[in-house]
Amino acid sequence: MSSTKKIDIRSLDLTQLQQHFVNLGEPSYRAKQVYQWLWEKSAHTFAEMTNLSKSLRSILEENFTINAVKVHNSQFSNDHTIKSTFELYDKNIVEGVLIPTDERMTACVSSQVGCSLTCKFCATGYMDRKRNLNADEIYDQVVLIDQQARLNYKQNLTNIVYMGMGEPLLNYANVLKSIDRITAEDGLNMSYKRITVSTAGIAKMIRKLGDDQVKFNLALSLHAANDKKRNEIMPITEHNSLEALADALKYYYAKTKNPVTYEYIVFNNFNDEIVDAAELAKFCKHVPCKVNIIEYNPIQFAAFTNTEADKLDAFAEYLRKQGITTNIRRSRGKDIDAACGQLAVKQPS
Repeated sequence: MSSTKKIDIRSLDLTQLQQHFVNLGEPSYRAKQVYQWLWEKSAHTFAEMTNLSKSLRSILEENFTINAVKVHNSQFSNDHTIKSTFELYDKNIVEGVLIPTDERMTACVSSQVGCSLTCKFCATGYMDRKRNLNADEIYDQVVLIDQQARLNYKQNLTNIVYMGMGEPLLNYANVLKSIDRITAEDGLNMSYKRITVSTAGIAKMIRKLGDDQVKFNLALSLHAANDKKRNEIMPITEHNSLEALADALKYYYAKTKNPVTYEYIVFNNFNDEIVDAAELAKFCKHVPCKVNIIEYNPIQFAAFTNTEADKLDAFAEYLRKQGITTNIRRSRGKDIDAACGQLAVKQPS
């Protein structure tokens, strides 16, 4: 079978893998052992599967491949954030971040090589989208960042945010499959409630999340509750108006009963006035929600600046007075370009 292209073994579910074993003349129960090595033990080579015979490992090597993700390099921030560039099997590169705090260890993972969208304030938006990540490539980022947390901070990963490179809902199937493997008992066995998927706002896919009755958390990058302003910085809004998003969110909430988080970057003299806060408060009435106000992190491609501290505080206070749970998220890893909106990579030399 050497002339035949090898099968990406992690693209198969257990039933498919069992059928391949039968076709190869091997007992199907061996498939479960291999599946355990791939997902529970995160094996990246067949040689690691030491409870299999050498002959079976050779058969696996001849017929299948494990498209393992590797750490290309890592940078350490003054605030202990770790940014890593991950090399994929085809030499493409994505970035992921470990964000440590006293309460949690959070992995920020990517879902696309580059991005399908062109948000003006985000460095990834200035990159071409080369391809979607496969589910196992997203999974590997989580595994590798968890290893960094254990090695450097002696703690396990506690949270995962799909807020790295790419728009997760434009890689819907692979994102949901990765979450299935991360939360499965025969995977990493993490809680859905520890996972947040962030979207720029693809209304029809938010409705699909409702249809699929997902259990993880949903965050929407809003940044303006005004179609004209939002369209200036997020061209996606031409097909995803605030009205369309509100309808999709209502549908999503009716199906899942999961509250939504709105992410709002405050740009100086753009969306940081009380009138902007009032528009946001009005949008917040559609479904149960909270607001995370995020500091803007400068990038070389854009001329935006962060709002002044007193305006940021006044903005947050206005929302709180409207009864909206509001948090101000301080940037982490800014000195190594690991903060929100700063992820962008070049190919390894």
